[in-house]
Parts: sequence; C-alpha cells; structure tokens
Amino acid sequence: MDLLLRDAALIDGSGSPARPADVAVVGDRIAAVALPGQLPPTPDAEIVDLEGLTLAPGFIDIHTHYDAQVLWDRDLTPSCWHGVTSVIMGNCGFGVAPTREEHRDVIVRLLENVEGMSMEALNAGIDWSFHTFPEYFATLERTAKRLNVGAFIGHSPLRLYVLGGEERPARSDEIETMRALVREAMEAGAIGFSTSRQPAHQGAYGRPVPSRFADVDEVFAMASVLGELDKGIVQVSIGPGLFLNEFSDLAVRYGIPVTWTALVSRADKPGAALRTVERAASLPGEVYPQIACRPIVMQITMTDPGPLGEIDEWKEVLARPREERATLYRDPAWRDRARPTTLAAWSHRWSKIDVQETEAHPDVVGVPLDEMASARATTPFDLMLDLALSDDMRTRFRVVLENDGDEEVGQLLADERAILGLSDAGAHASQLCDACFSTHLLGHWVRERHALSLEEAVWRLTGHPHRAFRLAARGLVKEGFYADLVAFDPATVGTTEAKRVHDQPADADRLVVGSTGIEHMWVNGVATRRNGHELAGVAPGRLIRS
Repeated sequence: MDLLLRDAALIDGSGSPARPADVAVVGDRIAAVALPGQLPPTPDAEIVDLEGLTLAPGFIDIHTHYDAQVLWDRDLTPSCWHGVTSVIMGNCGFGVAPTREEHRDVIVRLLENVEGMSMEALNAGIDWSFHTFPEYFATLERTAKRLNVGAFIGHSPLRLYVLGGEERPARSDEIETMRALVREAMEAGAIGFSTSRQPAHQGAYGRPVPSRFADVDEVFAMASVLGELDKGIVQVSIGPGLFLNEFSDLAVRYGIPVTWTALVSRADKPGAALRTVERAASLPGEVYPQIACRPIVMQITMTDPGPLGEIDEWKEVLARPREERATLYRDPAWRDRARPTTLAAWSHRWSKIDVQETEAHPDVVGVPLDEMASARATTPFDLMLDLALSDDMRTRFRVVLENDGDEEVGQLLADERAILGLSDAGAHASQLCDACFSTHLLGHWVRERHALSLEEAVWRLTGHPHRAFRLAARGLVKEGFYADLVAFDPATVGTTEAKRVHDQPADADRLVVGSTGIEHMWVNGVATRRNGHELAGVAPGRLIRS
C-alpha cells in the first residue's frame, strides 16, 4: 500500500449513494475500497485523513480544445484547479494534426477565428515536431503533463492534409486515403473522430472550415472505420444534413456511440431543448447530446468578432487581417450591407449585450446595448462599432450567446439522456472561461439550486463519460481502476470570479477562474493538489487511448 485515504464520504461515480469508506492505492491503481478501519496501512503507506470531505473519481472533461495549449502548458490550467483529472481534446473537427508544414498557418488562423485562440500565442507556443497524428501522439506521450489527455482526430486538419486547401467534396480515392489516416490515428490511440458542419465555424481568412465542404457520406465513411475497429466515438458539431436522424443512423449502422454539440437552452425558446431530447430519445442508437451547465457568455472585441462569423457580411471581416478590420467598420457601404442582416440575426441578443471593459467610455459599462442605442437614436449594430472605434478597438462587449434558459438548464442536467460537456477549455481564452464547469455544477446546481443530488452530479462528471466514451478504468472509484481521485468540501466547493491574466506565449491574455473547496487531487496515484493548493513539479498525467 502506497496511499491510504481514510474516513471519506465516498461517491464512487456509479450513481450509488454516498457511503463512509477508506480507499487504498498501490502504484497507479485503486487496490481496495472498504468500510472505515478495515484497511490497516502498511508501514510505508502515506495516510491522508479525509474526514468531512467527499471523495470522488477525478472529473472528466469531454469537450476541450487543449490540442495546442498542452504543448506549452503541461499543467493544463485552469482545468487542473477544478477537480478535473482527464481531458478530451480535438473536438468539433479541429486539432493540430495531421498537418503538413505548408498548412500550419491555415491551422493557426482557423483556431484563431473559430476557437478564439491568440495567433501570436499559437505561433510562439506550438513546437511543430510532428506531421501525422501518430507523431503528434508520440509528442504528447513525451510531454510531461499534470492531467490525463485523450484526443479525437479532427476532420478539418485531416481534409487539409489530403485535399490541401481545395473547397469541394472529396473524390473516392481521397476518401479512401482519409479512411486510412483515420484508421492509423485510431490504432495509435485516438479517442474517435470529430467533425463540424456548424455554419458559424468560419476558419482561416473567413472561409468555412474544411469539414464543412464534406458530403454527409464522407462523414459516414470516416465513422465506418470506427465500426470496423469496434472502438471509438464520433463527435459532431451540428449543421445542415447532419442532425438527429443521421446521428441515429451512424450509431446503429456502425455500432458506435455518437455525441453532438450543442444542445443549448434559450430563454426566448423555453422547452425547445427538452423537446429535442425527446425526439432524439425516440430514435435508435447510442447518441448523446452534449449540454453545458453555464450560460455561454463571451467577452468579444471588434478586433476578434468570431461569434458574428455566421453572418455573411462578417465573413468579410474575418477574411481581413485584424489590423485592417477597423477600416471596414468605418466604411458606410459595408455598414449599409451588414446592418440589416446583423440586426436580424442577433435580434434576440441585443438586450443581452453590454460593455464589459472600456477605457474611453466607463459610464456605459453594464448598460444593455439596445437600451443605449434607443437613447442615442441609433442601432445596436452601429453603436457597437462606434464604441469600439472611439476606444481604439479596445472595448470588450459581454455577449450572452446561448444557454440562458436557467430553469430548462436545470431540467436538462437532471435528464440522464444528455451528457455534460462543452467547457471549451483551452479555447476562447480571452473571451470566456468555462473550464470551471465542474465546480460550478457542484456549487451552483447542487448546493444552491438543488437541481440534482451530489451523487447525480458526480456521476455526470465521472461515470457517465466513462461509459459513453469507453474510457477504460477511469471514472469510477473501484478496485483495479486508475487512482484518479478528488476530495472536495461540498459545503464550499465552487468558483471564484474570473480575472484576466497575461501568461500565455507572446504575453497573450486570457480569462481564468479559480476554485474553492477542491482540497486534494491525485492523478494515477500521484498527489497533484494538497490542502487546496497545487503541488509544483508533478506531471503524472498519461495519454488516454481508445
């Protein structure tokens, strides 16, 4: 015995009620789980008293975009502060491998426009020591990391690797080449295949991301590889021709699980998300809609207006270098074209947009944009641009994008047919920080709102992703499973206020959120957090292979 955790209130991730327990760890595995006092320690065992704390499996974040950050931030902050011991990246069809040298700039610009990552940080932080997906996995294997890491092979880098920049359906020979590369990635350990048909996903130079040019049959062809290998999961960002019926068909035809993003609740469309759950549940196949437990709120500048990319006129903005975008905003002809479409597309959002940060106009902070525009006899569209231009483009607008139907979110969290994801950790770093989703769930939805029990919440964070993503020996406190563990205080667990820091490569900024009540963590049996503080210099994380 190397470690004995005593007198915990154990919630083992299965959904079973909490119970008093001691847990013994040998090496990287859980060796025994027993009633308190029934596991006498060996002489050299470390003993940790957990009286008053809840012990649970380490939390699993199934929807992150750490593909690049893991190459420069081995701790995978801020996820590691919130009880998360395993992350899955490569979602939405994005990633950094496979990538040919001549396509690296396109990949960087795609991640900049779609996932809100700093191009300067990406260029300074990525060590392009790989081309293929297996080479990328080998790099991750060598990289010291605090957390366990799994990754999808993404459809966009895959298409770019095979078709170059050609924006068209793939030929049959190209589909076979991509199928071979998916097989190669899966055999190297990829967790599955991810893709996107999301209209808002405008990538490099304001063009649709490569996966959006694929026929639906091409998506099925890639998924068929997982069926042939009998492993892995497909993740899809929804779009035209790829929704509930197709997800059911994929799952049934190939005998694989499918998860899709995102099922969000909107205050102006109450009940719509729950009706979608019902529709999905009436179809055959193992399909998991992903839900979020926080409103999706971004802080955006007009220098990086990614969320507006679904509107045609804003694609022109994203196609230009950032330093030239202000020129377009001053152009009356562009404004006349963009005004009606922008006002209509965001009609449900203007009342939920306000100024978050500004140097030139501190008196308008927190005032809804539609209210301010009405008082000034202008439109919210014009006001947003004028405020940005008069502040040298430094103004940050707080935009409530989705998932603001609070009551319905609580109902979705209690519905086991959906799976908790969508933290987007590693993405939109200067715009939001939802990597704290786990502690928000435990503090807000369990302790404050009583929307679900503590046992149900822990199952959502551990046992459910273990089952849906086929994560071998992770996600439960059970003999033989890896000793990924978190001990927290249910009375205090929660989040701190977001703060802006400049700690990325090239001094890029990001928002981070800390945790409260997360007292101890272990990854593969190694302590990474003790008494509420991170332990320096530890990197016990491993690759999670399909």
